[in-house]
Amino acid sequence: MIEWSIETLEFLKNYHIEHRDWLDHFAEFDSGHLSLIGANGDMDLYHGRLRATDAKGQVTLRDVPDDHYRRYFSEGVERWTYLKFPYLTHLGREKGWNRVGPLARVNICDRIPTPLAEQERLFFKEFSGGLPNNRSMYYHWARLIEVLHCAEVMKNLLHDPELLGSDLVVKGERRSEGIGIVEAPRGTLIHHYEANEKGKLTRCNLIVSTTHNNEPMNRAVKEVALQTMNGQHEITEGMLNGIEVAIRAYDPCLSCATHAIGQMPLHVEVIDAEGNLVKERTRG
Repeated sequence: MIEWSIETLEFLKNYHIEHRDWLDHFAEFDSGHLSLIGANGDMDLYHGRLRATDAKGQVTLRDVPDDHYRRYFSEGVERWTYLKFPYLTHLGREKGWNRVGPLARVNICDRIPTPLAEQERLFFKEFSGGLPNNRSMYYHWARLIEVLHCAEVMKNLLHDPELLGSDLVVKGERRSEGIGIVEAPRGTLIHHYEANEKGKLTRCNLIVSTTHNNEPMNRAVKEVALQTMNGQHEITEGMLNGIEVAIRAYDPCLSCATHAIGQMPLHVEVIDAEGNLVKERTRG
């Protein structure tokens, strides 16, 4: 897996070098970034504290405990979607939204604690000019750096004596409330549950990765429309392909984010300045 990850990374790095002009400008826009951060600023997918930065790398949320998330996050609601819009309360809805996922994690961490992946992070950062990368198509490159990191961690874990021991159960205090935050492949995943004395859930709140990325995905679609329409009303095949490419960079799970089941086709509408529907097209 380590060898495969390195080979695939080399392929993608060469692809970025060859096609940098369109990869740099396709669905590119400034944003904040959010992820868990481990001790000493290390990338950590399962433990740590919440950190956020703005598009220039300035810290906007400084390493807060995961069980304090309610103090810092709010969720906006719109009539036209089932997905909410999380944002940092102190920055407000317009400025407080963040990307999450591989790109955010690579942007935010100070170091990846495995040598090969750290070497790739440093190259990625240099390629990005030393600043946070705000380009949607770079999600795939960051994702491969994380794949390499995970392969290195797996190799180490296979030699961890604790995994070869006989202790299978950890006992602890029974609690009526539990909060857990991890870095899922798609990004920061928040689960919060409350239960009564019989263990029945009385309240739950989930802010999943796709919900965090709701605002960035909408921004990505807007950028594709601006780049491909050029003042025209036609919905071309190239425009539909561009929208799908932009959305898929974020690896969304709409079922997770909306708790809905069923087909979710791509439906595109063109609205003029007066709010009139002038064109629409559905795929899927």
